[in-house]
Amino acid sequence: MTLKNDCCQMKKTVFILIGLSLLLVCSQGCQNSNDNSAVFQTKKLLQEITGKGILFGHQDDLAYGIDWNSISGESDVKRITNSYPAVFGWDIGNIGDAENLDGVPFDSIRAYIIKAYEMGGINTVSWHARNPITGSDSWALTGISMKALLPNGSFHSKLIEELDKVATFFESLKTGNEELIPILFRPWHEMNGGWFWWGNTSCSEEEYKALFRFTVDYLQKTKKISNLLIVFSPDHNFESAEQYLARYPGDDYVDILGLDNYSDFEQQRLDRVVVKLGIVSDIAAQKGKIAAFTETGNDRLTIPDWYTSNLLQVLNASEKTRRMAYVMVWRNHDTTHFYVPYPGHREEEDFRNFVNNKMIFLIDDLTKQYEYQFSK
Repeated sequence: MTLKNDCCQMKKTVFILIGLSLLLVCSQGCQNSNDNSAVFQTKKLLQEITGKGILFGHQDDLAYGIDWNSISGESDVKRITNSYPAVFGWDIGNIGDAENLDGVPFDSIRAYIIKAYEMGGINTVSWHARNPITGSDSWALTGISMKALLPNGSFHSKLIEELDKVATFFESLKTGNEELIPILFRPWHEMNGGWFWWGNTSCSEEEYKALFRFTVDYLQKTKKISNLLIVFSPDHNFESAEQYLARYPGDDYVDILGLDNYSDFEQQRLDRVVVKLGIVSDIAAQKGKIAAFTETGNDRLTIPDWYTSNLLQVLNASEKTRRMAYVMVWRNHDTTHFYVPYPGHREEEDFRNFVNNKMIFLIDDLTKQYEYQFSK
C-alpha cells in the first residue's frame, strides 16, 4: 500500500447535492418537528459523501480532554486543528443515573449533542448497557440469561425498563424550535467478541438477533422514536462476509454497517484492516447501506505517526476503503488513556497532517448550503 501525500497547498472543491437543508439547522431547522426529515437529510449526507471524503469523529470531544473538563467550547481536536470533528461520539451507559459510565452528566451530554448539531456536526451514540438482570456493567459475564431478557422471558420487563430510559433520553434531544436531533444509534456493539454480556460467549446468534430486533422495534415502533439511524458494528473478529453477518439482525433493522478495530493496528496487521474494511464496504454496497469505521484508535499514540502511517494509509488503500462515510477514534480521558494528541504532544504535527489530507473532513469543511465545499 502507498500513502498519497495530499498535504500540499492545492484547493479541492467537492460538490455534494443533497437537496433541502440537510442536517445543518443552526438557523432554520425542519419545518415539522414530528417528521423525520432531519434524519433523512443526515442519511442522505452520509450516502452522498461516500467515496468523496471521510468525516472524522472523536468520542466525548466537547465534554473533557487532557487537563480540562466541562469547559464551554473546548475540544482537544480543536486545540490542534482549530476546528471541531465532524462526528461527535457519546455513550449512554448507566442511563437513568445522573451521570454516564464515564462520569459525564446526562444533562451535559444532551447539551453537547444539541451544540454539536447546531454547529453542523453529526452525533453518534453507543450504549455500554448494564445487565438488566444483575445491574452489573457491560463487562460482567456472570448472571447472564439472554433468553430471560427476550420476549416471554422472566426478566423481559427489566429490558423494557432500560429501553424506556433510552427512549426518554432520545426524545429529549431537541433544538430550541423542538426539532428532534438525528442520532446514529450503535446498540449492542462488538457482539462477535466475548467481553460484553451480549457477546458471542454469552448468547447464541439467534438470541443476539432477537435482542437487536426487539430493541429497534421497541424504540421505533412502540415508543415512536423517529430520530434514529441504526448502526451495526462488529469487532475485528471476522475474515469473511459470512462471518461478519453471522449476527446481523436483517436489512430492515440497520442503516449503517460499521467496524470496530483496535487490535489489528496494535499488532500492525494493516493489511487485515484493509481487507475487513473492504468486506464491510462490499456488503454495504450490496445492501444499499452506509459503511463506516465506527470505532478505532491507538491508545496513547504509542505507534509513531499513527494517523498518517496507519489510519490514513488504510483508509486510502483502495476504492473500497475510501467508501467509509466516517471514522471515529475513542476518547481523551487523561495522559494515560487518549486517542487524539494534545498541545505539546509529539504526534501533534502528524495529526494535523492527517486532517489536512483532502480526504479527511472536519466540521469546518461543511457549509450550510446545498453544496459542501472542502478546501485543503
